[in-house]
Amino acid sequence: MSNLKLGVEVKSAHGLMSKDGQGSASPYVELHFDHQKFTTTVKEKDLDPYWNETFYFNISDPNNLSNLTLDAYVYNATKGNSSKSFMGKVHINGTSFVPYSDAVVFHYPLEKRSIFSHVKGELGLKVFVTDNPSIMSNSIPQMDTSSRGRKESKDSRHTFHHLPNSNFVQQPQVPSQQPYMGSMNQPQGQQQPYTAYGMEDMRNQNQSQSQMQNQMQSQLQSQPKVVRMYSGSSSQPMEFALKETSPFLGGGQVIGGRVVTRDNRRASTYDLVEAMQFLFVRVVKAQDLPSMDVTGSLDPFVEVRVGNYRGITQHFSKTSSPEWNTVFAFSRERMQATVLDVVVKDKDMLKDDFVGVVHVNLHDIPTRVPPDSPLAPEWYRLEDRKGDKRKGELMLAVWIGTQADEAFPDAFLVDQASGSVNSAASSMYTRSKVYHSPRLWYVRVNVIEVQDLVWEEKNRFPDVYVKVQINNQVLKTRSVQARNANALWNEDMMLVAAEPFEDHLVLTIEDRMGHNKEEVLGKVFIPLNSVERRADDRLIHSRWFNLQEHVHEHDHGGDEKMKMKKKEKFSTKLHLRVCLDGGYHVLDESTQYSSDLRPTAKQLWRPSIGILELGILNASALHPMKTREGKGTTDAYCVAKYGHKWVRTRTVIDSLTPRFNEQYTWEVYDPSTVLTVGVFDNSQLENDSNSKDVRIGKIRVRISTLETGRVYTHSYPLLVLHPSGVKKMGELHLAIRFSSTSMMNMMYMYSKPLLPKMHYVRPLTVVQLEMLRHQAVGIVAARLSRAEPPLRREIVEYMTDANSHLWSMRRSKANFFRLMSVFNGVFAVSKWFGEVCMWKTPITTVLVHVLFVMLVSYPELILPTVFLYMFLIGLWNYWFRAQYPPHMNTRLSYADGVSPDELDEEFDTFPTSRNPDIVRHRYDRLRSVAGRIQSVVGDIASQGERLQGLLSWRDPRATLIFMVFCLVAAFVLYATPFQVLVILSGFYVMRHPRFRHRLPSAALSFFRRLPARTDSML
Repeated sequence: MSNLKLGVEVKSAHGLMSKDGQGSASPYVELHFDHQKFTTTVKEKDLDPYWNETFYFNISDPNNLSNLTLDAYVYNATKGNSSKSFMGKVHINGTSFVPYSDAVVFHYPLEKRSIFSHVKGELGLKVFVTDNPSIMSNSIPQMDTSSRGRKESKDSRHTFHHLPNSNFVQQPQVPSQQPYMGSMNQPQGQQQPYTAYGMEDMRNQNQSQSQMQNQMQSQLQSQPKVVRMYSGSSSQPMEFALKETSPFLGGGQVIGGRVVTRDNRRASTYDLVEAMQFLFVRVVKAQDLPSMDVTGSLDPFVEVRVGNYRGITQHFSKTSSPEWNTVFAFSRERMQATVLDVVVKDKDMLKDDFVGVVHVNLHDIPTRVPPDSPLAPEWYRLEDRKGDKRKGELMLAVWIGTQADEAFPDAFLVDQASGSVNSAASSMYTRSKVYHSPRLWYVRVNVIEVQDLVWEEKNRFPDVYVKVQINNQVLKTRSVQARNANALWNEDMMLVAAEPFEDHLVLTIEDRMGHNKEEVLGKVFIPLNSVERRADDRLIHSRWFNLQEHVHEHDHGGDEKMKMKKKEKFSTKLHLRVCLDGGYHVLDESTQYSSDLRPTAKQLWRPSIGILELGILNASALHPMKTREGKGTTDAYCVAKYGHKWVRTRTVIDSLTPRFNEQYTWEVYDPSTVLTVGVFDNSQLENDSNSKDVRIGKIRVRISTLETGRVYTHSYPLLVLHPSGVKKMGELHLAIRFSSTSMMNMMYMYSKPLLPKMHYVRPLTVVQLEMLRHQAVGIVAARLSRAEPPLRREIVEYMTDANSHLWSMRRSKANFFRLMSVFNGVFAVSKWFGEVCMWKTPITTVLVHVLFVMLVSYPELILPTVFLYMFLIGLWNYWFRAQYPPHMNTRLSYADGVSPDELDEEFDTFPTSRNPDIVRHRYDRLRSVAGRIQSVVGDIASQGERLQGLLSWRDPRATLIFMVFCLVAAFVLYATPFQVLVILSGFYVMRHPRFRHRLPSAALSFFRRLPARTDSML
């Protein structure tokens, strides 16, 4: 029998609601756990009662502890009878039970039992787990045999959890099939009696409890800091599920989406991340440095050392008064030294010479808290190795701060103790930065006509077309034969351009003389910054442009007079209508998960509806992505994208559990947008320009799924699809909060079109959108890759899902099953109605008949009944709604059942790089799938052609029968009330099986005999 017990200390409550009509109440607490119940004493006439009573529950199955729940109900005792009135409740999940040494008293806000409950106040509880065998009591708890299945299911959505231990280090998740603790060896078949023990007989038996609690703490540290697992509509392995956490952030403890402070702490703008202490060292300049070379010159640089960690400034040539103005940041949690050494050295070819040193005691360093002004630097006299003062001074500023310090973004983060990473590359590629993608415009080019063409071969009519080009974007018109030296196209073409407009729109008229043989007849160069802009569909005036003659390379050696003569006679004109369309939103992401839906023209932008705040806390259990010094490691950083703003966190070098703790903010203009966060491994620290940053995982969060004002703290699994299957690369811990500036404006957005007006006034084709999106992603990637540190092309393409349009058998199957799940409700209703028609449950069928007669007799009740039914369904689903944002679902993505060959096909390049045998096999498989789709489409077409054949006289006898039926039906319907016909038809459809036949009905047989056009197909 296990000695594991759950201890609950009921401390106090405050701010309770009055219940006796006299402004007071007589509260008591009722505890329920594992079919056991305890009750505290009643505090008469007290809205702030103090109990300080402790109870111990016996745990019947320790292996199932994480699935158990503790419910604390606060009731008001009524004098004169045994009735009680509800005052609030607290629901605590079993995954948050901690050892006694980690337990603290926490005041849980009381929750409602239903939407009609009136509740306020808080209840102070201390909940812990202990296996102290000396805990004994004669008091036996009451057995809780009441059935509260539905309420437990409903209440399980609101969970509160204890404060985590500040020294607790999160470990990788333990599989659920493992024992909860190593000491719990109870067989599964053995059942424990439902007993629990009080505290009265225990107060003098706590001498050995401390040792037992320390053992319990070491055993429980293997459990993840998880308080709730999320499972969506499509179940998937718990390893890939979302986990809710309760971290202690800068604003306080996050519990159930609310930030609860335990003390009057100072407000901070970084309230969604944990405060990280850094030692900042600003090396400003030096003066009067002594010369170290024979020539009297000095090439000084500074080396800042704290223990094994060091940072180095750049060196200056031949100066004794250099100015660096460089800031270094050392993480305090990694520092073990007590002295800061700032060494000035002379750069030399063989060995750097020692110039002087400044020693700073770390215990004497001040702490700076924003918004304090920056710390003023001071002059320090250099010392030699023996500690004697020598010539030269160094200006320094040293202080303790957090990541909220304004010097943090530009500081060199020194978090690498060894020299395996290039310090110059580390300082360049590891900083956190904010990027803004360029504003993109659609360039609409309407090629109307060309006149007065001049070509060389006069014995033929030119076959001309116009090629439109902006950088690597090339579009062509159709070929037109110019019989009278003129050609007419009137074709619209769309391209993408980015601000600032540094490129030219180039239009080239070419003559197609043969296969792969074209002659350039002339060109037009139009600067994009001179093109007219528009924000609506107003007509842009067309213009005539003179073509510039294209001079071939072999013409350079010809007669200059002949070239001048041709140039004078060259008078070809091109008629164009060119504009920059600002009324569109330039899609660089799929509309399914776009982060911005605003048009390009700023005058069309609506005011923002809220603020999105993201706190990137940490990552855990990352897979090693490279090998350094004989061990696997990862240099991880995060990238977040929303709208035009991209953010990149600092790179944490050589860590599988990096801590970022960086907070960013975006303005939200549309709730139907998606925030994307990706984790990558930095490969630029190895000085290999050809290496690419490796993706570790990606997360999407839709803004419309977030409640206003709630703080979502979850640990997201980083799932990546590899050629070998889906893999979990680690977990990313985020804190997200969406704050709405105006609820009415946000509700109003749901009535507006998703895309700007121009997408509906002058819509673009699907092919155009895909092509323009590909070009837009290329422009954004090229622009961001030129920043410092660069946001590389592979990152931009992964964050925007640039290759999502390519064929994938896995994705096609997933979309098919998604479609089937949409129609599951229709199939379920059809199945139920079939059972009604077959009289499987006679009572249900009779009730359906009665309801049917009522609705037919009073048709004005049909629509109100339908809408009321949908309202009740929505109200019912409200109680069981998901409390957490959805995440990547492997079952929904069909990633857990995909074959290796299908994955290899998905990761194949375009065009393919596989051998012909594999390509032939995949082509045959695709033909088989397409053949089945073809058959289904043909069957649907056949049914439609049979409907058309009723009156087409293709089958004269069938058409004659149908016409006679229509004539008879017209007289019958005219003479018979419509409601009677509907009732008779309904009764006929729902007739008893005794009156049914196994053969198809006459009407169905007649329809199937109608001719289709399949016999006319080849």
